[in-house]
Amino acid sequence: MCKKFLGTWKLVSSEHFDDYMRALGVGLATRKLGNLAKPSVIISKKGDTITIRTESAFKTTEISFKLGQEFEETTADNRKTKSIVTLERGSLKQVQKWDGKETTIRRKLVDGKMVVECMIKGIVCTRIYEKV
Repeated sequence: MCKKFLGTWKLVSSEHFDDYMRALGVGLATRKLGNLAKPSVIISKKGDTITIRTESAFKTTEISFKLGQEFEETTADNRKTKSIVTLERGSLKQVQKWDGKETTIRRKLVDGKMVVECMIKGIVCTRIYEKV
């Protein structure tokens, strides 16, 4: 994994997040809280295990995984998914599957920022983080 991902990142911009959450099936109240949150993301690695911790005033979630190995994830909106993270062309690609649905979350580094693209059913949400 690219060591440049490691560290603490703070959300600085977000586009189409409400549309993305709606497509996931997230209810109105939770979407309102989600849109207000300005999370920090802490990415760390110990051996082969990568941990992504997302912290906000509303909720903290954490996933730990090995690249290419499926794992069970409970998402911030409480979906129970089967997830897998791979490294593709320098990007971390996370695929979540649940109830016959699928979403892809791609994390890539652009000009020192972490650009996170969340995609489902033709909707693309872009969230940009700066390193703290």
